[in-house]
Amino acid sequence: MKKILLIEDDPDLNHNIKEALQAEGWQVNTVFDGLLAEKMLLKSKYDCLILDINLPGKNGYDICKDFRQFDAGTPVIMLTAFDELEDKVKGFDCGADDYLTKPFYMRELILRINSLIKRTENLHKLPRNEPVIKASDILINTDLKKVTRQGVEINLTPREYQILLRLLEAKGELVAKKALIKEIWGTAFDANTNTIEVYINFLRKKIDKPFGKNSIRTKVGYGYYFESD
Repeated sequence: MKKILLIEDDPDLNHNIKEALQAEGWQVNTVFDGLLAEKMLLKSKYDCLILDINLPGKNGYDICKDFRQFDAGTPVIMLTAFDELEDKVKGFDCGADDYLTKPFYMRELILRINSLIKRTENLHKLPRNEPVIKASDILINTDLKKVTRQGVEINLTPREYQILLRLLEAKGELVAKKALIKEIWGTAFDANTNTIEVYINFLRKKIDKPFGKNSIRTKVGYGYYFESD
């Protein structure tokens, strides 16, 4: 049975989401306060987190950011009443995997949870012939999920890591935007979203900019590729 932690301070929405998820056969723990949620995350392991941004005690951004310090893999879906790009960018930068703007359909939330959990499980099953992948001056240790460039370790969120790994495994070949979205987020994710552009921008700021490189390239209208020196 999948175990979900729902962190939402609106009692009606909290109740409605819990009922919908329990109808799917999932175990749902609910909490209304950010500080209490943080304590629960330290004590228990969950298959997915549903996290509101505006919470008493501690906001969703800070909860997610601190959670990623000790858990890089559990999917996090953020909920917000604001459909602003800046809010989404901030959420993704804190380590969120997906974003839903209120109001939303419960079926959409369920599809996204299923997609993220399945994706996470599949990543753990993927065989790797070599524990280290090298491209240019970048090394990825796939066992440790560790990325270095020029000997400097780079901290990436789980989705940033997955995108970079996919680009490096392509060995300079173009990876289509729609294919990348499907592989990372699954079929429930909107292929027309600008989320992938946001993540590519994050990657460039961490992987390329500090090292004076321009390795992650865009072929407008098609997708992305990694260009080695």
